Amino acid sequence: MDKQNDPIDSLFGEASGETPAALAASMSPPAAEGHFDELRGGVSTPQPDADADAVVVAADAGPVPAWSRFFESLGLDGFLDLNQRTTNLERQIRDNGVTYNVYADSDGPQRPWSLDLFPLIITPESWQQIETGVLQRVKLLDSVMADVYGPQTLLANNLLPPALVHGHPGYLRAMHGVRPAADTHLHIAAFDLARGPDGKWWVVSQRTQAPSGLGYLLENRLITSRLFPEAFRDLNVQRLAASYRALIDGIKQMCPSRDEPRIVLLTPGPYNETYFEHAYLARYLGLTLVEGSDLTVRDQCLYLKTLKGLEPVHGLLKRLDDEFLDPLELRSDSRLGVPGLLQVIRAGNVLVANAPGSAFLESTALLGFLPALSRHLLKEELRLPSLATWWCGERAAMEAVLPELGDNVIKRTYVSPGAGAVLGNSLSRRELDEWAGRIVREGDEYTLQSYVPLSQMPTWRSRSSTGAGPEGRIVSRSLMLRVFAVSDGPRSWRVLPGGLTRIASADFDIASMQRGGSSADTWVMTRGEVDATSLLQHEQPAATVSHRVRSSTTSRAGENLFWLGRYTERTENTTRLARLALDSLNGEDQSSQPLLAWLGELAVAHGLVLPAVPSPTQARRVFERSLICALGDTEQQSVGYNLCGLRNAASAVRERLSLEQWNGIVRAEEQFLVECACFNDEGDYSSVEALRALENLSGHTAAMTGAQTDRMTRDDGWRLLSSGRHLERLGFLASALAHAFETGAVFDEGGFEALIALFDSTITFHAQYQQRHDIPALLDLLVLDRDNPRSLGWVAQTLRGRLARLDGSAPGKVPEIALTVPDPKEWSLEAICERDAGGNYVKLLELLGQCSDAAYKLSDDVGARYFTHSGEARHSVGA
Repeated sequence: MDKQNDPIDSLFGEASGETPAALAASMSPPAAEGHFDELRGGVSTPQPDADADAVVVAADAGPVPAWSRFFESLGLDGFLDLNQRTTNLERQIRDNGVTYNVYADSDGPQRPWSLDLFPLIITPESWQQIETGVLQRVKLLDSVMADVYGPQTLLANNLLPPALVHGHPGYLRAMHGVRPAADTHLHIAAFDLARGPDGKWWVVSQRTQAPSGLGYLLENRLITSRLFPEAFRDLNVQRLAASYRALIDGIKQMCPSRDEPRIVLLTPGPYNETYFEHAYLARYLGLTLVEGSDLTVRDQCLYLKTLKGLEPVHGLLKRLDDEFLDPLELRSDSRLGVPGLLQVIRAGNVLVANAPGSAFLESTALLGFLPALSRHLLKEELRLPSLATWWCGERAAMEAVLPELGDNVIKRTYVSPGAGAVLGNSLSRRELDEWAGRIVREGDEYTLQSYVPLSQMPTWRSRSSTGAGPEGRIVSRSLMLRVFAVSDGPRSWRVLPGGLTRIASADFDIASMQRGGSSADTWVMTRGEVDATSLLQHEQPAATVSHRVRSSTTSRAGENLFWLGRYTERTENTTRLARLALDSLNGEDQSSQPLLAWLGELAVAHGLVLPAVPSPTQARRVFERSLICALGDTEQQSVGYNLCGLRNAASAVRERLSLEQWNGIVRAEEQFLVECACFNDEGDYSSVEALRALENLSGHTAAMTGAQTDRMTRDDGWRLLSSGRHLERLGFLASALAHAFETGAVFDEGGFEALIALFDSTITFHAQYQQRHDIPALLDLLVLDRDNPRSLGWVAQTLRGRLARLDGSAPGKVPEIALTVPDPKEWSLEAICERDAGGNYVKLLELLGQCSDAAYKLSDDVGARYFTHSGEARHSVGA
């Protein structure tokens, strides 16, 4: 950094003795005209028609006490490393794999989560208003939902327009008359709040179907609190864990189960925009992450498909919209839900959080009716007001608000809040007239909401984000706060002391992650003691830990782990084969016809080159260029294809992998594909560059296999992963050895050494047999030696043992599924070295054929046994 031109240093020089809070105020421009300034606690530049209640402060006013304490804990020296802290923050997000999927993002389906450096600080007084208001509102919404799906007195008394309920696509007629478990409809509710120029918080919208943010705000807290530990401690920020524990304990209490209930988290899958949060929450809360295909309905009960069979499910924390839950009664084209789930709910055999049918509560139009509903149902006035809202399906409301169209926000009535929202003040006169025409023609489709300038908070823009000069700067950005209420028992809720703060981009005054916005941690200060509750198992009482429910491996997770093992082994095998082929094509034995024929057959068999490519015995350089060109091809079954399959399988079970494992897989794929693109784009197809890329990948795969071996719990999921690896190894090595004998490569000096290298046994062979090149020594090491993890005997023995443990067989007993694999105890050196009259190793080739066939058959048997459950009961949703 250029110290002579750094404005921070110049401020230090000019402000000898200036406090960090004063320095922050001098660096931070005031909020935009009409916007509440979170840093200074008021509006510095009121609008001409500003509300009389607006809090006006001087543009050069100092920070409010809370922000002063934050910057004082940072210290003057702390301003010098804000860029470094930002770099650390971005690195932490990248290393943790925190992503937010954007469907329309041209850069790809995933992008790193965006988190600002500074938190939003909320004082105890301000939080008191939010907390009491949110608790009242969630109680009100639950009561509204109970009435709408029950007696419907609100509709009969015209307190709620029937068209607004029955006309909403989120109203589920199939749920009418259904009482949810413990008479509680809403277990998680989110409220989007904005602070107006008067300093008060207003409700802008509410989310009740599957509100997102609970996982992201937790990750925001972990990262930000570590960047500012002194400030976090000095400001007495309330912790979050107690609310998460209360949520899980409350759901367990309300589940329809006499024993310890099983609760799962239902996700749409890895392509959902907030999938990271689903996996993160499942891991943090100790829940099994499931997709719709993991669940099935039998006799009006919900079951989880596990490797041990079907296990009952008593609680379902859903993270997908209601319409996708049950293709039998809702959307028939849904592949995300569970056929017959609504029938289970009606029978009272499962708790679903939230109860299906809450989507109509999300309509912005409902906000205009809540004050009257609160007086009717709760006998109370709303403590936390909503922005003025007019549903244009009421003619009187439409006629009253249309003249003020330019001062309001236009929203669709029957879609998610904020989707397609249009700011009236951004429209031209002609566009306003066009919108007015649409609203008059289809009044019930539109809702108008008063516009409030969002409050603005200080955000840090480092040199990397500003792109101007070496220094960073403080800028003001508009924000919206999402606050969560979670149930902690039957019709009882608490407010999580924090929230997801969303920050608008410089181009929009709408705080939306889909529109390029960012997020910030939310620090709620408390005057009492900070709650020290933790969800860590080692901090729980011993009695509760000893009686915990053992996690089951779902059939889907087991299948993906099985394929993770297979693709890991395929990647390792094809990488070694490609390296061996390139070395041989450019080495001393490049003229060995048996060796080249053997390598050509193996390369075609394992997808390294297409069958139409001339063999290396015919056109060595054409074969080499084709092999190099295909290395990074993710469509052809070459190394890149296997590596892509490995990552896809890993992403489906990401919640079971450590961050180091996942990051290692991502880095391996990215680095290899980039390196392949480089030497292919240049058109030289350099074998040197290709070998370097393959060597780097070999290092990555060695780390992957080490992590799978030493850093994963030995449960049934791991046994399937290990079985997948050994199944692939058995088939690959048996095929390679058979081809070596059939092509005569094993009888060639170069081919003999290449075969040992492919089995990764060069050092072991020469240590035991020195320079001998006789077939019995080769077969002893590569087929019979059960101490060599690359021998067929060791692989077969280990595979049989894994399958026996997976089956739960008694020690020494081999289950039927493992009998497919030849028993190495029955093999002998004399038998496999026996030759017929023509000099052929008939019994050896027969054994190798049995091993190859066993690998193929075992793949089908494992799938039928553990993944499809085709032998289970025939009736899925019988009455």
